[in-house]
Amino acid sequence: MQKAVLATSRFDKCVLNLRNLCKLFHKQRYLVLMSFPFVIWLIIFSYIPLWGWTMAFQEYKPGIPFTEQKWIGLKYFMMMFKDPDFYNVIRNTLAMSIMSFVVGFTMPIILALLLNEILNGKFRRSIQTISYLPHFVSWVVVASIAKEMLSLDGPINQVLVHSGIFKETQLLLAKPELFWINLTLIGLWKEIGWSSIIFFAAISGIPQEYYEAATMDGAGRFKKMLHITLPGIMPTVTVMMIMGLGGILNTGFESQLLMRNDLVRDVSDTLDLYVLNAGLNSGRFAFGTAVGMFKSLVSLILVFGANNLSGKIMKYKII
Repeated sequence: MQKAVLATSRFDKCVLNLRNLCKLFHKQRYLVLMSFPFVIWLIIFSYIPLWGWTMAFQEYKPGIPFTEQKWIGLKYFMMMFKDPDFYNVIRNTLAMSIMSFVVGFTMPIILALLLNEILNGKFRRSIQTISYLPHFVSWVVVASIAKEMLSLDGPINQVLVHSGIFKETQLLLAKPELFWINLTLIGLWKEIGWSSIIFFAAISGIPQEYYEAATMDGAGRFKKMLHITLPGIMPTVTVMMIMGLGGILNTGFESQLLMRNDLVRDVSDTLDLYVLNAGLNSGRFAFGTAVGMFKSLVSLILVFGANNLSGKIMKYKII
């Protein structure tokens, strides 16, 4: 009898939740309809291609039907973990990603905070436009500019020599110990303005009454920034941090491919270049799929881990 009552109460609760969900969908029906094209796009280009992960467990050969492919289990995963080059590219990817994440995450916040303190609207918009522009420049062009700037007779070498830091010009692009730093600073210049947009938008959403009340209490600009602006954008900062940690292995390959040379090859190879060279260019499609699958699973674990950690420590989380 007690079990029947419990089952009935659960059924009633499910029906109530379903009704509330239907009411919510009806209330927001236009937003739901507007989201349909994006959901369909996401399914077609992000979820359906996951079927290709099956290649990682097959002795995949192009042109052979799926049912006739030979299944080999975790062979390519074991091969991946036994390859010394794999650990080298993991080291490079993590090092460049962490450096880019730390610098590329904190500096846009600082830029947004500084832009918010500029009272002259025209000057602020001019600075914003100038900082945004490099984002729209191709990495091919950026790499060409960087190579000219860092060349033997480039302006950076000249400044370092005339300032006494270097006794003579140096091959800055041929030094392995400088490659990660060069790439981080070039990426920062290219993306700092674009990355600051969302933080500046979050600052704009903070009610002005808070600043007026702080002014009446005698707070200066720095205290307003510390006690009003930063706490006000903290939810946005948390979300961006979680998303950034999820993409910690997605350092890409365009900048590394364009900026590297034979002298820095050992420190420039990343996971994406490893997939390209050891997988696709060599015709080892299954092996490349296994490496890509490993990267995706690690990114997924990092997203959920960062989200839960943020919820416990900072009391902010995505879901």
